[in-house]
Amino acid sequence: MNRVELGDSIQLIKTIGDETIHLILSDIPYGINYDDWDVLHSNTNSALLKENPIEKQAHGIFKKRGKPLNGWSEADKNIPQEYYDWCKSWAGDWYRVLKPGASCFIFAGRRMAHRCICALEDSGFIFKDMISWEKDAAAYRAQRVSCVFDRRNDFENSQKWSGWKVGNLRPLFEPILWFMKPYPIGTTLTDNILNYNLGGYNEYALKTSETLNEGLEVCSNILKVKTQKSDRGLHPTQKAVNLMEILIKMVTLEGQTVLDPFCGCGTTLVAAKNLNRDYIGFEINPIYYDNILKRLNQ
Repeated sequence: MNRVELGDSIQLIKTIGDETIHLILSDIPYGINYDDWDVLHSNTNSALLKENPIEKQAHGIFKKRGKPLNGWSEADKNIPQEYYDWCKSWAGDWYRVLKPGASCFIFAGRRMAHRCICALEDSGFIFKDMISWEKDAAAYRAQRVSCVFDRRNDFENSQKWSGWKVGNLRPLFEPILWFMKPYPIGTTLTDNILNYNLGGYNEYALKTSETLNEGLEVCSNILKVKTQKSDRGLHPTQKAVNLMEILIKMVTLEGQTVLDPFCGCGTTLVAAKNLNRDYIGFEINPIYYDNILKRLNQ
């Protein structure tokens, strides 16, 4: 059962049989132009993802040029709709392969999460909840307005707007969208637990998790999980293994199958292997794919 395949997940998932998967857990592209693989719209500007000298000098980690919130052209107004269309292109197959009552956890960016929610709801999923992953650190790129005026030699407005910034607040909260495939009409969720071993969540696993930080209400929809040193360096959007293990233990049993259609560096698969779950993963990038195989074989 355990396997990792190289290729486009939108095509590869069609090889998976109906109602054979117990959980989908995936950190999908957010559609915010983070990198080449995250451009999911009809881009019409050649400057996108080119070197950004100002950002590179100021922050070091934001080396590529993104798009401003307002966009660069009229075509950029279609980005949210195009992201919805992209999510809709695979949501139907995700629904098909899951067993009744199975969960689907999706890491989605704050800006486009609502489009992902609508695409999955329109494909038949129930949107159960939004879980907050409270990170212990996050890059902060908000630029001081005064610096912009200083570069323009407009020192009067620089002083007037001292203390103001353009950009976003520090993104310490990351949403995890929790969906469920409906159980058969005419039955109850408890019936579904008996028939498919799916539908509930393991409160005991949450209460006894050693990786959840103190100070949060037990079994709330806020998960505060620290990133370890080993959770960095393999992928630009790498997630914590401990976080994935918490989500897997919460809704599955040993021996059940976890699918990640957008593997990245394979963190979901590593977590599933650690917990004696079967796993299936897809990754389109050959370099990341090779890293996944090495990581699973360690």
